[in-house]
Amino acid sequence: MMETFLEFMLGPFRSITNFYFENQLILNTIVIGFALYKIIGKKKAKQDETAS
Repeated sequence: MMETFLEFMLGPFRSITNFYFENQLILNTIVIGFALYKIIGKKKAKQDETAS
C-alpha cells in the first residue's frame, strides 16, 4: 500500500530517488565538498581583502 502511495505522489521522480539512494555516498560527498570549497573560498577572499 505504501509503495502505491509513493508511486502516485512522486511519479517520474521515483527513478531519481532510486538513483540517489544507490549513489548516496558519492552524491553527498560532492555536495559537502562543494559547500566546503565555497566556505573556504569566501574566507580566503575576505582575508585577502583585509590584508590589502
